[in-house]
Amino acid sequence: MVLITYDVETTSPAGKKRLRQVAKQCVNFGQRVQNSVFECLLDPAQFSELKHRLESIADKDHDSLRFYHLGNNWKNRVDHFGTKETYDPEGMMIV
Repeated sequence: MVLITYDVETTSPAGKKRLRQVAKQCVNFGQRVQNSVFECLLDPAQFSELKHRLESIADKDHDSLRFYHLGNNWKNRVDHFGTKETYDPEGMMIV
């Protein structure tokens, strides 16, 4: 389990475009749990691919990407309180 967070500068049209692109890549690999926070169950190859994609989109002088590796025992490391119902990424997915 990898928790991905990002902060993308959105005062310019280019920044707004980067924000959309970063979010789209994260949606392809995980589940949005807050506006700029995604939980992703990734194997090492998937993580490497996603990280490469995000780093190629983000502007290192204006944006920030953070990757938190929660590991296989992630269920014991995630506590949730409040709105936005929690989900089980290993559970059944209905499309």
